[in-house]
Amino acid sequence: MEDIEDLLAGDGGVAPGFRLPVTSVGLNPKKKPMKSNLSVVQHPLQSIRIPGTQTIYIKTFGCSHNQSDSEYMAGQLSAYGYTLTDFPEEADLWLINTCTVKAPSQSAMDTLISKGKGANKPLVVAGCVPQGSRNIKELEGVSIVGVQQIDRVVEVVEETLKGHEVRLLNRKTLPALDLPKVRKNKFVEILPINVGCLGACTYCKTKHARGHLGSYTVDSLVQRVKTVIADGVREIWLSSEDTGAYGRDVGVNLPILLNAMIAELPSTGSTMLRVGMTNPPYILEHLKEIAEVLCHPSVYSFLHVPVQSGSNAVLTGMKREYTVEEFRIVVDTLTKLVPGMQIATDIICGFPGETDDDFSQTVELIKEYKFAQVHISQFYPRPGTPAARMKKVPSAIVKKRSRELTAVFESFTPYNGMEGLVERIWITDIAADGTHLVGHTKGYIQVLVNAPESLLGSSATVRITSVGRWSVFGEVIQVLSYNAQDRTLNKDELSCSRFSPSGVSDESCACSKDPDSCCSAAKCADTSEVPINSNQGKDDQNFDGPWKRNSLTFKASENTKFQEPNPEEQSGKARARASMAQWNIIDKSLVAGIFLSFLIAVACFSQLWARKVMSS
Repeated sequence: MEDIEDLLAGDGGVAPGFRLPVTSVGLNPKKKPMKSNLSVVQHPLQSIRIPGTQTIYIKTFGCSHNQSDSEYMAGQLSAYGYTLTDFPEEADLWLINTCTVKAPSQSAMDTLISKGKGANKPLVVAGCVPQGSRNIKELEGVSIVGVQQIDRVVEVVEETLKGHEVRLLNRKTLPALDLPKVRKNKFVEILPINVGCLGACTYCKTKHARGHLGSYTVDSLVQRVKTVIADGVREIWLSSEDTGAYGRDVGVNLPILLNAMIAELPSTGSTMLRVGMTNPPYILEHLKEIAEVLCHPSVYSFLHVPVQSGSNAVLTGMKREYTVEEFRIVVDTLTKLVPGMQIATDIICGFPGETDDDFSQTVELIKEYKFAQVHISQFYPRPGTPAARMKKVPSAIVKKRSRELTAVFESFTPYNGMEGLVERIWITDIAADGTHLVGHTKGYIQVLVNAPESLLGSSATVRITSVGRWSVFGEVIQVLSYNAQDRTLNKDELSCSRFSPSGVSDESCACSKDPDSCCSAAKCADTSEVPINSNQGKDDQNFDGPWKRNSLTFKASENTKFQEPNPEEQSGKARARASMAQWNIIDKSLVAGIFLSFLIAVACFSQLWARKVMSS
């Protein structure tokens, strides 16, 4: 089928989520109606499906940029009235957002499309696969929406539910950042700052889909930051195909954007900024400026910088536009200038032409830096890319190299020595075991704590109690900010945040504002505020650069509880003032009412007694 053009008159478009008439969207019916000589009278309401009342299942593959696109599409569908579900069998339509980076991701997409067709589910396929490979057979008979047409997903879904096949693939202006959005994690905003890239990597299929670099303006991104902070977001992830290339098409650069964003972050440190993946060529000239940003107390001291290979010969074949020596400059400079700096990287094993010596250089690079996070992939030829036509390394050798490098990487113990350290963390998620909450240090090390879900969205200081390969465990000492409020908890609120050693909220003390009602005031945590920049960088230097994988492969060693301050630190007068502070207007009214009732009872008793005396 031909690609469908945007046929709106004047190319002016309509408001996101506005339902267009059928003639405004290019479409083909899936089935032609059968001719009949019979005259059929149909009830006016028969077979009518009310738009916006169906249930939609959304499945996302791939990177954080894809996740953001799915959240925007979910927001528009929800705003229009559609119900979202996590259960595909309950849905009236499936929306599949695809990734073309690796063969396994596309294979998983193919399997899901086949299941949907087998279940007679209307299908809409979005993302990089249809945009970059629109004519593959797996996409026959399904509707597709391109990466720059996500603001029209409501139209596509609506027409698909009517039985039409719709294709919107034309590239146009970037989708607006203020579209409705349903975040997978309400505390995390994934903010795309640009689409596409300036590179021409021989193995990459993503550029076929995302295209050349297109950057959002600084003003539009800063406005989005303001909006999501007001919504209570605690982490802002900057996302793109190459963050470091931001702005080169519009006359600005990444440091300019980052400094503008930092100016809008709360001074309490309640919302953190995480800079996304950047390739080495585009930050070499800005290393000092980037380092200054990463030192800011409201920016994670973490950066994802892919190297892909430790061999310059392989990098040349990949057309990566940098050398191993330049990658080292990036890592060494940031590690030197940013206290506690953590760097993650990527490796591709078995790229065409990779020799044993090339691979040995990669292994030595990883051993030298002992990166705590390395994404290791086997080379997958992607159709239409130059690398797909190169002579391949035998698959058995590729698998062997991947296993060898993985074994080297997993032999590192990056968190050793962290036991006993006190760190500030930002808590934004629930761990895979359903028991622990997930927080991150300023170096973006994953810390798991036994705590009630009420602490989600909070910042806290924790003491590290045990370490593992992918994460560390900690006990909460003090809660610094709570949910959507940018401030330190007071003593009354902290008594409501207290939890038992088992990690489950202590019901007898969960909501009391009077410390003496369930525990002595001496057992409630000290709430003196810890300065945001209190030697955070110095503390981070006490361990060797770990980032982590979101995986639970080991057992917590200790239960968590709040630290108990010395009872002598609280005088009798202080406890009296704390007790009197609990007397609000309702309490006073109740006491007055009880006293008044007592007076009325006394008066009634006196009157009865007087009558009895007079009658006698």
